[in-house]
Amino acid sequence: MTTPRTKPLIAPLPPMDRARQVTESLARYIDQARLAAGDRLPAERELMAALGVGRSTIREVIRHFQALGVMETRKGSGTYLLKPITSATIHMPLSVETASVRDALLQTLEVRRGIECEACMVAARRRTADDLVNMEAKLDEMERVHLLKGTAGEEDLAFHLAIYDATHNPLFRQLLEQMREAFERFWEKPFDRPDFARRSFPYHRTLFNAIVAQDTEAARRETLKILDVVEEDIKEMSK
Repeated sequence: MTTPRTKPLIAPLPPMDRARQVTESLARYIDQARLAAGDRLPAERELMAALGVGRSTIREVIRHFQALGVMETRKGSGTYLLKPITSATIHMPLSVETASVRDALLQTLEVRRGIECEACMVAARRRTADDLVNMEAKLDEMERVHLLKGTAGEEDLAFHLAIYDATHNPLFRQLLEQMREAFERFWEKPFDRPDFARRSFPYHRTLFNAIVAQDTEAARRETLKILDVVEEDIKEMSK
């Protein structure tokens, strides 16, 4: 007869960097509770009570884990683990502190440009037949919505995520998803422009063609064209 496993406790936190502490405490709890992919996390209210923090802090931490690709929130159901987490899991929250939104976006873009180009080149080398099917489906949907509405932000993101997945290196998606999330959070309010980076639309098809052909240099070139439009629009829209 096996003895029932004792459920680990989530210890309350002293007042310091709350979001960081919650991130570490939640990762520790998941590790100790041996939660696996597909398991449901404690409810938001339970986490708030156990950790002694507010709803906004809990949601900030959940969004962080979502950006890392290890959790997802299902409407009306709760938050679920997509990948195992241990206390040794690398968490890399990103922050940019400047007086200007424009400067913050341009600083982020400088770093993103190098990683994004490398991701597209790696995807061109490693992509499989299944990757291409997924990528093309996302691109077709992006083009359909763009031609219908003149903009396709969510569909554009889905296409790029399919490219990152085709690298078969999860760090590309985790890092770039965090950077894109920060980007979209910035420009959604200050610019409020649905036509942001619209001129980059044709380069998504040529980028896909380069990945199909496994032409790494062409993939790099087309990625730079997209990001050059992003930079130009940041400078123009933030005047």
